[in-house]
Amino acid sequence: MSRSRVVVVGAGFAGYQTAKGLSKAARGRHEVVLVNPTDYFLYLPLLPQVAAGILEPRRVTVSLTGTLPGVRLVLGEAHHVDLANRRVRYTDPEDRPGELGYDALVLSVGSVNRLLPVPGVARHAHGFRGLPEALYLRDHIVRQLELAAQSEDEAERRARATFVVVGAGYTGTEVAALGQLFARSVAARSADGQRGVRPRWLLLDIAPRVLPELDERLSRTADRVLRRRGVEVRPHTSVKEATPDGVLLDNGDFVATRSLIWCVGVRPDPLVEDLDLPTEKGRLIVDEYLNVPDHPEVFACGDAAAVPDLTRPGEYTPMTAQHAVRQGRVAARNLRAHLDGGDRVAYRHHDKGFAVDLGGVQAAANPWHVPIAGPLAGAVTRGYHLAAMPGNRVRTATDWLLDAVLPRQAVQLGMVRSGSVPLGTASPELARTPPDHTRGEEHS
Repeated sequence: MSRSRVVVVGAGFAGYQTAKGLSKAARGRHEVVLVNPTDYFLYLPLLPQVAAGILEPRRVTVSLTGTLPGVRLVLGEAHHVDLANRRVRYTDPEDRPGELGYDALVLSVGSVNRLLPVPGVARHAHGFRGLPEALYLRDHIVRQLELAAQSEDEAERRARATFVVVGAGYTGTEVAALGQLFARSVAARSADGQRGVRPRWLLLDIAPRVLPELDERLSRTADRVLRRRGVEVRPHTSVKEATPDGVLLDNGDFVATRSLIWCVGVRPDPLVEDLDLPTEKGRLIVDEYLNVPDHPEVFACGDAAAVPDLTRPGEYTPMTAQHAVRQGRVAARNLRAHLDGGDRVAYRHHDKGFAVDLGGVQAAANPWHVPIAGPLAGAVTRGYHLAAMPGNRVRTATDWLLDAVLPRQAVQLGMVRSGSVPLGTASPELARTPPDHTRGEEHS
């Protein structure tokens, strides 16, 4: 008898958990194929620590083939799904086309950077969604501070030492908090009399406060920590235009900078739009069992799916890793029920709290909705990450220990250049904006 083939598209939090659940229960009865551009699962919450030189890049990556026994990995990026003929078309890392047939499909393609129609952003800003962006930002911070120390022009020195982060959600807040500490340590070691530079960090958001999705007490804690360190927190503020020399804010202020870090949020992967199925704000509509309506063989979960929130009737679950992990587990169970028979389970989840790393021993967390701050929150946050990571726990804990007792290495690795991490496009207007080839790498 031929085995049924299950194709899982995407190895983010949802896809990884789906593949893991299938690898344990479907071994021998079904062929499980995982399509993903890389051979690793990326633990996104710790990317800011990679950019800040706290963790080595490999600490936030987990081998797919090493941790998913019985799952066949196909390296490639899916670009089309033929629902009628049950085919997935993809392109491999060498730009060769490929195609896979399936008996059951799980769409867990995740999300990409969300852009706004702001002139110059697609050309001059850098996002923060993957390992290349984190490595690039680490080098970029070091490079700008070194070039600032070399410059004879005071205005240029100030501009190179200024870093603007747009978006005060989880990612933007952590990037600003950890980046400011990293930049300050780099500048302190490279200071040479008048050549010393003082890094300046700005955190902008149109919301009235940082971390608007969290409890106000946690928001105030994060705001207080950031301001005490010298980060300029500017609520009710957005970027009106980005230029090679800086950013124009909507209040008329112009901030001279070579560093615009875009953390305004995410949108579902464009593959979802290509399906020509009902969506909710770009996310594929599914039922409470994570099934795509009228396609019992197709499931969707994670950021790509609009999953009904049974704890809040009429709403959908937010695009968070916490939901994606649990949706992946439910998708695996319901897919096994679809193939082998059995009862399905509806996705229902109550948030157990959140944690935001603010660098050093500082954090803001509300485990089980009990707000805490300071060193205790820092310990809880790192403990949570160690428990949630599917691998590399000992190595990650070792890096944290070494960072506490040794100075960070502040040298450019030169592994990722600016052109390798485009922010991407979100609209036809932005898509018509050509890439900027006029600025040298030292200005990017």
